[in-house]
Amino acid sequence: MAYEAFVESLVKSVVEKPEAIEIEEETEGNARTFFIHCDPEDVGKVIGKSGRVVSAIRCVVSAVAAKSREKAFVKVVTE
Repeated sequence: MAYEAFVESLVKSVVEKPEAIEIEEETEGNARTFFIHCDPEDVGKVIGKSGRVVSAIRCVVSAVAAKSREKAFVKVVTE
């Protein structure tokens, strides 16, 4: 299953500059890691207060991956 488009749509719904979103995907075995690159002004919106937004994104993506017996991780890249 292609999770990259799903992760991208989740993140784009949160930020003010959705055109600046870039998702990198690394696959190792049955584990996928998604690295979210966004505008520096939107990093706070993606992470959320006390990390609640990124935690919710991680939870949803992990649950979708678990249905296919895979693991998925989401990381926000800050520069």
